[in-house]
Formats: sequence, structure tokens, C-alpha cells
Amino acid sequence: MKNIAIQVEISSVLYSKNPDSSDLGRRIVSQSIVMIHELGIEGFTFKKLSKEINSTESSIYRYFDSKHTLLLYLISWYWTWIEYRLVFATSNVASASERLARSIEILTQPVTIDNSISYVNEVLLSEIIFSESTKVYQTKSVDEENKRGSFKAYKRVVKRVGELVLELKPQFPYPHMLISTIIEGAHHQKFFSEHLPALTDLDNEKNSITQFYLQLVKLFTQ
Repeated sequence: MKNIAIQVEISSVLYSKNPDSSDLGRRIVSQSIVMIHELGIEGFTFKKLSKEINSTESSIYRYFDSKHTLLLYLISWYWTWIEYRLVFATSNVASASERLARSIEILTQPVTIDNSISYVNEVLLSEIIFSESTKVYQTKSVDEENKRGSFKAYKRVVKRVGELVLELKPQFPYPHMLISTIIEGAHHQKFFSEHLPALTDLDNEKNSITQFYLQLVKLFTQ
């Protein structure tokens, strides 16, 4: 992605004060990514974060009412950023099959640093998505949070890429299921490759995850 400054706009339901509106807010986001990646969401606390950014817990609570809400914000930020990348990569591409292939590559390939947003480490954030995102879905409050719009960014990504599937095969009955399976499956395969390699056939030299899902999509859209 070219180094063009972009503004990632996140729904206001995910924060008490927009962290992108101040230097402190941006430091909260930046350092929380580093710490959640290192400690996991269970080991991460606002008290620990406040010490790292030389602030107070009460200052952090002015932006986020809990670490769960902060994690929701980070996940929404990631999927909003992914949506920007999808738009950028597929605009002015006439072929639906090529647009779908480029989208699958974005959804399954390793993330690299995007210098257009200097205070967010997208590589570490993507690792958080792999390891922590299910913890915001698999909760007793998921239905309420869904009604509030906490997962809109992720759903927009699935819908956008699912529509490309339907361009190629309008009668295909499972576009959302296919794309969400690809996204979650790619995350699982990466985890398996690092921790349970007998459960995958990943060959990092050949970018096997992307190739597998490109072949899978081709089977459904031919």
C-alpha cells in the first residue's frame, strides 16, 4: 500500500472519547497493541498500561470503559483498515475474478507495516487478531454488542468480498459462510503452523495458506 495518509474512522460506540483526537489517545492505542501482543488480554491491565505511557488509569478510562471495549476497538480498527486495503487493491480492476483473488490475498497473507498510520503497528495488531479476537465474540454479551454495532467493520469486509463471489457465481448460496471461513481458517492455519504443525500443510516458502484458499474459492466459483 502506498504511503498515503488515511483516516481510519471507528464507530463511536467503541470508545468514550475518540483516541485519534489526542496524542494521549494515540499513545494508549499504540502501547496497548504492544502490551496485549506481549501479555495477552488476560495479563493486560489499564494499570500496567498507565505506567508504560506515564499517565493515569483514570485518563485511560476517559477513552475506554474497559479493556474489553479497548480490544473491541482494536479489532474494529484492524478490519476497517483491511477494508481500506481491499478498496485500494481492487479499484479500477475490471475482472471480478482478479478482484476476488486480490481480496483473498489480503485476507490470508502476512500483514506488513503500513507507514500511512505511524502510531499503529499493524503486524502486532494482526497477531492480536489471530490470538485474541475470538475472545470478544465468545462472550455472554455478544448479541448485545452486535446490536450496538461493535462488529460492523468485520461484517462489512465479509459482505464486500462475498459480493465478489456472487459476481462470479450469482446462484452460490453461501458467500458469507465461504469468506468468513477463509478468514477464520487462515488464522487457525497460521496458529497451527506455529504451535501444532501436524494439523496443517503450511509451507512458508510457497505461501501455502493463500494458495490453499485461492484454490478453494476457485472450486466454488467456477
